[in-house]
Amino acid sequence: MKAAYFRTTGSPDVIEFGDLPEPVCGADQVIVKMGAVSVNPIDTYIRNGANYWPLPNPYVPGCDLAGEVVAVGSSVKHLSLGQRVWGSNQGLMGRQGTFSELCAVDSKWLYPSPEFVDDAEMAAIALVGITAHLGLFQHAMLQPGETIFIRGGTGGVGSMVVQMAKAIGANVITTAGNPTKLVKCRELGADHVINYNEKNVAEEIRHAAPNGVNVFWETLRDPDFELAVGALGEEGRMILMAGRDARPPFPVGPFYVKGCSLHGFAMFKATASQQQVCASDINHWMTSDILKAQIDRILPLNETAQAHRLQEANTVQKQSILSGKIVLTIQ
Repeated sequence: MKAAYFRTTGSPDVIEFGDLPEPVCGADQVIVKMGAVSVNPIDTYIRNGANYWPLPNPYVPGCDLAGEVVAVGSSVKHLSLGQRVWGSNQGLMGRQGTFSELCAVDSKWLYPSPEFVDDAEMAAIALVGITAHLGLFQHAMLQPGETIFIRGGTGGVGSMVVQMAKAIGANVITTAGNPTKLVKCRELGADHVINYNEKNVAEEIRHAAPNGVNVFWETLRDPDFELAVGALGEEGRMILMAGRDARPPFPVGPFYVKGCSLHGFAMFKATASQQQVCASDINHWMTSDILKAQIDRILPLNETAQAHRLQEANTVQKQSILSGKIVLTIQ
């Protein structure tokens, strides 16, 4: 089968595209014929040598997938041949990734695809959608009528947080860096959008939420705790989903006086049952046209190295060149 893979970590140039043996289906697994996959920042960190866990060799990157079941393990009862499915959490914890024509996936990480939603959309929404849901509802415990601030409302996770927060009736404040992205944030449902290149973000948050925000969702790899703690109201909650190597200063006094709490989490550590809850809501919102995938561009799988270059430029080099996910299709 055709696959994108690498044998040693390094720059995007280490990624090869060629033939690998087809996967074998275990008793608790299914084989999925890929329709689409998508790129996430963690894919680039692993490829660049982040030592989270031992990697198979050769290693196929990629967390997200959407496609069709073509083989079913003997212990799998809830999935069937020909069924369209989507999922995430692959390429992690020593598992092979999804950037290949076929992938063996433990059935607990797969969910039925909504009938009228295509594979590119489901792949684009997988990891970022589950991440947003976990952060909002398991950790921040966001409630209808509360106010949330999200850094970067058109980003992969940010756009999901904006839409899900609006879906339950929250008041949403977010940021964007140019007029096109400001319009997109409003289309996604944001109530207040701040152009961070033209406005003072802290002042604009105070104008939009005089009593402070209930939830501050930080997407930067280098969290700005001064901004966040200043923006939070009484008993506010801050969400962290990035910044493994960050060591910024922290304003302890204002944080504890307001009774705030800080929640860091890694999506891939959530259990299969926890992620299943997320997937159920995502499927409902996708079917109801409440939640929309944000896709920046679609590339063929043989351009995986270029996709990694673009993702790295956007995330690590902070060039802000993407508005949504990079999706790759298997041709």
